[in-house]
Amino acid sequence: MQKYVLAIDQGTTGTTALLFDEDLRILGKATVDFPQYFPQPGWVEHDLNEIWDSVLKAVKTALQAAKVSSNTIAAIGITNQRETTCLWERGEQAQPLRKAIVWQDRRTAAECEKLRKKGLSKKVQMKTGLVLDPYFSATKLQWMLKNTPGALARAKKGQVLFGTIESYLLYRLTGEHRTDVTNASRTLLMDLKKCKWDEDLRKLFGIPAEMLPEIFPSAVEYGRTKGFLDIPDGTPVSGMIGDQQSALFGQACFEKGSAKCTYGTGAFAVLNTGDKPVFSKSQMLTTVAWQLGKKPTYAIEGSAFIAGAAVQWLRDGLELFGKSSEVERLAESVPDAGGVLFVPALSGMGAPHWLPHATGLVTGVTRGTTKAHVARATLEGIAYQVAELFSAMAHDMGKRPSELKVDGGASENNLLMQFQSDLIGCKVVRCSITETTALGAGLQAGLAIGMWRDLADIKKRWRADRTFTPGMGAKEKTAKLAKWAGAMKAVKLLSDSGRALSQ
Repeated sequence: MQKYVLAIDQGTTGTTALLFDEDLRILGKATVDFPQYFPQPGWVEHDLNEIWDSVLKAVKTALQAAKVSSNTIAAIGITNQRETTCLWERGEQAQPLRKAIVWQDRRTAAECEKLRKKGLSKKVQMKTGLVLDPYFSATKLQWMLKNTPGALARAKKGQVLFGTIESYLLYRLTGEHRTDVTNASRTLLMDLKKCKWDEDLRKLFGIPAEMLPEIFPSAVEYGRTKGFLDIPDGTPVSGMIGDQQSALFGQACFEKGSAKCTYGTGAFAVLNTGDKPVFSKSQMLTTVAWQLGKKPTYAIEGSAFIAGAAVQWLRDGLELFGKSSEVERLAESVPDAGGVLFVPALSGMGAPHWLPHATGLVTGVTRGTTKAHVARATLEGIAYQVAELFSAMAHDMGKRPSELKVDGGASENNLLMQFQSDLIGCKVVRCSITETTALGAGLQAGLAIGMWRDLADIKKRWRADRTFTPGMGAKEKTAKLAKWAGAMKAVKLLSDSGRALSQ
């Protein structure tokens, strides 16, 4: 009987289920969206029950689309929005205590600033590879324990559990309270070199040890399903990995120095640094890429918080078009952005700036500016951010990657990908499977059960869709990057003013 891998990609705005075979042929795919909640400016939350419902619907629909029996699923892999922080009750129902706090949420910016003023930034970075920023889970969890009645006392008794999204899903699927090393590395609580929870960090943030999940490598059996739709009980969940590391794996970036960028809600550039962590001098993040066996592979990463979300803002906030897919045609209707420059800092700015109070900036607007110019400037703004990340990674490694592999929904935009290649000055290679985030988790799961022999066996099955090569002249490129740098100075100045007002 033919066997398949089921990959669950639990993302920021929706859940995708993907069913594929040994040759990476996709048999079934489904995406189910769920609501976002914004109770206050800068706050972003998810309802865990709604996320679980989206998983059930996506998997059921993908199986129906594939027209295969559920007993042909050999393994399940999970990938997820990483830093989103969950609290739930121990027990079969896994009842959430409150809504999850999403990675985009900025409510703990002041707490992070206090820790920085105490001189803890360097210590935290050297232990975790991360910066003190509300992006990560620890201060979110700290806030939840302080602001959820009875949560801290119950957590100390092991009655309340913490996890990022993959841990919550695993608990619902199998009853096991576990996480993988890549997600643990995004919490500000894990020692990057030891791949274990760090006692000093746990005490710094006031997190009870009893509520933490056990840390596992990426491609191992985490547990077996119980009562999951009509999928046979005992089906192994044998791969778990954070979404951006999963995309790196799904892009077959197995060699040191290989890099990818995923264009989703945000844009996330990740570069494989091999078996040793590289601590950034450019305010990039050091993280675990994956762990196969006993030895982890490391990476450096930069995140632009707003990428595809900027196009969604044009669609929903400004109502410039009805569907996000229409942005490319609108942008192509003009030869250039007409002098308009858009810094899409709609939710602060991540690497390499780390400006939690930053807001969006549009410059160069005249009476001749049209919505087409704004659309084109938005796509270019995404590419400028990624170009900064690419340059920072190259600086940290001392060598520029020869190519950048790309994936995610916005990577299907040819105008954006060509401009990206022009700015970074190297090939941009789009995978034939744009759902590489889901693919990576499924590959991990299949690798754990022996569906593929090794990484070489996987790599020979990977296929490119299209390659973009640089076509912009050096003088034009230099002028554009200088204009962007000037806009970023203005954003930083305004951000500093916003931070002063908030204190």
